[in-house]
Amino acid sequence: SVPGTKVELTVSCRNLLDMDTFSKSDPVVVLFVQVSGSSEWKEFGRTEVIDNTLNPDFVRKFVLDYYFEEKQNLRFDGLTVLLGAQDFLGQAFVALGEVIGSQRGRLERPLTGVPGKRCGTILLLAEELSNCRDIVTMQLCANKLDKKDFFGKSDPFLVFYRSNEDGTFTICHKTEVVKNTLNPVWQPFTIPVRALCNGDYDRTVKIDVYDWDRDGSHDFIGEFATSYRELSRAQSQFTVYEVLNPRKKCKKKKYVNSGTVTLLSFSVESEFTFVDYIRGGTQLNFTVAIDFTASNGLPSQPTSLHYVSPYQLSAYALALKAVGEIIQDYDSDKLFPAYGFGAKVPPDGKISHQFPLNNNVENPSCAGIEGVLESYLQSLRTVQLYGPTNFAPVINQVAGTAAQVTDGSQYHVLLIITDGVISDMLQTKEAIVTASSLPMSIIIVGVGPAEFEAMEELDGDEVRLSSRGRYAERDIVQFVPFRDYVDDSGNQVLSMARLAKDVLAEIPEQLLSYMKTRDIKPRRADPE
Repeated sequence: SVPGTKVELTVSCRNLLDMDTFSKSDPVVVLFVQVSGSSEWKEFGRTEVIDNTLNPDFVRKFVLDYYFEEKQNLRFDGLTVLLGAQDFLGQAFVALGEVIGSQRGRLERPLTGVPGKRCGTILLLAEELSNCRDIVTMQLCANKLDKKDFFGKSDPFLVFYRSNEDGTFTICHKTEVVKNTLNPVWQPFTIPVRALCNGDYDRTVKIDVYDWDRDGSHDFIGEFATSYRELSRAQSQFTVYEVLNPRKKCKKKKYVNSGTVTLLSFSVESEFTFVDYIRGGTQLNFTVAIDFTASNGLPSQPTSLHYVSPYQLSAYALALKAVGEIIQDYDSDKLFPAYGFGAKVPPDGKISHQFPLNNNVENPSCAGIEGVLESYLQSLRTVQLYGPTNFAPVINQVAGTAAQVTDGSQYHVLLIITDGVISDMLQTKEAIVTASSLPMSIIIVGVGPAEFEAMEELDGDEVRLSSRGRYAERDIVQFVPFRDYVDDSGNQVLSMARLAKDVLAEIPEQLLSYMKTRDIKPRRADPE
């Protein structure tokens, strides 16, 4: 996801332990962040202390950088401050993705860790620091401005300033100059809301009206003040501002104004982000497809890519776990359809390219990533590895499901794990080109030593994928070779975190490109 996605966490607690004999506890919550790929926790920050309450709503918020493709583990410790000492009120562990993936970005978790006691709950609210992605387009005109030029009329232009916390002003926009008129109409212009008011809708926006002079000694005609909120009302009506010149106002008894400026139009567009859609209820549906072809080697042999050793997971299991454990935070039912392809399946030994790993044709879904792993190991014992390696059937199957709901509420991610020797390249290209107009993405993890040129072609990063003259509407395939992530030191946790990071990094962009081309906006109740 785009670096710089910042998420603000608001913390509240309910029914905290009462540690204080004379009054209620004085709680504070400390946030620790787990250092990526290690078991070490670092203090990130703490809320203020609120005196004498068991149900605190803390004002101080935590602002974190958010990355979809990483597991960002957080730990919240509740403490109460007692006569200079601290008492422990319980703790909660949660991944940032779980908070964002939960309904409306709200998550409630029990606090635990004080033996024999119920410690109450912690409530977390995640909000993307947004109002800063809005872009405003507006157009203004003026009437009867003061005449400043000796010959001819004035040459007016406007200068916009935003006010800073300390009362000073910073210039944020200049219009063009309209020559020789007291009734100018300026061109529409766009400006980020950030630049206009730094996201504070009630902050003063000051606008000066000048008469342009060639030598740069522009004459001040007058000024007026407004705010983003006031400007935004112009969506329904014209707003007319009086242009005042304080010097003239003091000198002349009969002074009314130096003209007026009218806001003709004002519109806001939002740059939506991945988080907006997830918070608006878009569900990620995760499907797994595993390559059971004979080229992987007999599962009972240590040389096989499917070899199940008592000491370590196979490359297939590792890749599945790495990617699945992050995706599952965004999937509310945690039920994952899982298929195998390229094997002879009991009872009659038919070759299948989409057999359910749990052997249940009616409902191929497994409970959680653990459920998928279990069914995968079960299948290895019952099916016969065979061939050919056909991707198209399972891609078409997920595409069929994705085609049923295209309003943006469902998005599908298909993870294919394969040794990369593909037999139906033409059909697969056709399937991907068709799928590229649907709400879905495909992740391919290549395991084993093969050369993966065919997979690189499907990835379409270098050359847009095409089939029979039709081009993919968007790039929906991300391919990575597993071997690039097996590090020699044997730190599996770290190398799998890197694998997940690289395969998932493109998903937010792919989801956004689908929503954008369909003009689907995130569902949300706009706070007034």
